[in-house]
Amino acid sequence: MSPTLNSLRKQLRSKRRQLSAFEQNKAEQQVLIQLNHSPRFKAAQKVGLYLHAFGEVHTHKLIKLCFQRKKQVYLPMICNMNQNLVWVRVSARQYLNKRFSHHPLGMKEPMASRGRHVSHLDLLIMPLLACDHQGTRIGMGGGYYDRTLATATHFPYRLGLAHKFQYVEHLLSKQKWDQPLDGLLSPKKFYYFKR
Repeated sequence: MSPTLNSLRKQLRSKRRQLSAFEQNKAEQQVLIQLNHSPRFKAAQKVGLYLHAFGEVHTHKLIKLCFQRKKQVYLPMICNMNQNLVWVRVSARQYLNKRFSHHPLGMKEPMASRGRHVSHLDLLIMPLLACDHQGTRIGMGGGYYDRTLATATHFPYRLGLAHKFQYVEHLLSKQKWDQPLDGLLSPKKFYYFKR
């Protein structure tokens, strides 16, 4: 990893943490409106999302929207055997009752012993630290999404969720294991990429 990438990660993590509750709420509401009108979202029945934990765009309203639209909601869980993500279906009751366990890395996970492969999903909405105009996604550095998506070449549709400042104009240095996005949803704009 280059020092430039290290410093970019550090800078964007810090900027995300500095967002106020008002700014986070506004961003979540704006992406909610755009997502609700997206043909990809309307067509998807099985939607993978994340539980925000580190300053990412919040997903509470998006998850509730999925339940309102009668979509199946899947949340990620780290598989200890291979460090890939598996996707666990949660019910509205489980979600509202916060039936989650705490992972040592700091995020919450659904309480389950088994999950589905990512290719089971129609739409995957994922967090990121940065994305460029070619759909190159930079995550937190653990490689969980990249490892997982490397085993699913065609499905699901990969949609990054980001604050406006996380879309960068310059090209990000791409590693051979980086898995590109199909689209990026920010509070102000929906970006489409050719994978």
